[in-house]
Amino acid sequence: MRTLLKACLFFCVVLSFSFKGQVSDTLVYVKSFETNKAEYINQPLSKLLNNMTQLQPKSIWSDETLIKTYNSMFKFNNMEDSFDVGTVNMVIFWQTPIPATETEYYENKNHFYFTNDERNFYGNKIVKDIYVYTTK
Repeated sequence: MRTLLKACLFFCVVLSFSFKGQVSDTLVYVKSFETNKAEYINQPLSKLLNNMTQLQPKSIWSDETLIKTYNSMFKFNNMEDSFDVGTVNMVIFWQTPIPATETEYYENKNHFYFTNDERNFYGNKIVKDIYVYTTK
C-alpha cells in the first residue's frame, strides 16, 4: 500500500512539473512575439499569425466600449481553461479601432473561438502594439 501511495505521489509531482513546463514553454514562445513587436507594429495581424508556426491562438476576446474595440485578447489554451491561473494572453492593440458591432458578430457566431472566420476578419487589421502576460 505504501508503495502505491509513493507511486501516486511521484506521478502527481511529475505531472505538476510537466504542466508548468507547458505553460512556461507557451509563455516563452508567445513572449518572443512581444519582444520582436517592432517587426509587427504597423503591419497586418496576418503577418504575426503567419509567423506563429508552433502555436496558434485558440480563442479571442475583444475589449469593447459601447461603440469601438480598441484591443483584442488572444488566448492559447483550451476554452474551458480561459480564466485559469497561468493562462497565456496576447493583447493586440489596433491601429484603428474596430466597430464593436463587428467584433460582437464574431463573438456571437463562433463563441469566442479563434476560427478561420476570425483569422480572415482580423488578418487585415493593423497592429498598434502587442502585450503578453499570464493571469495570476
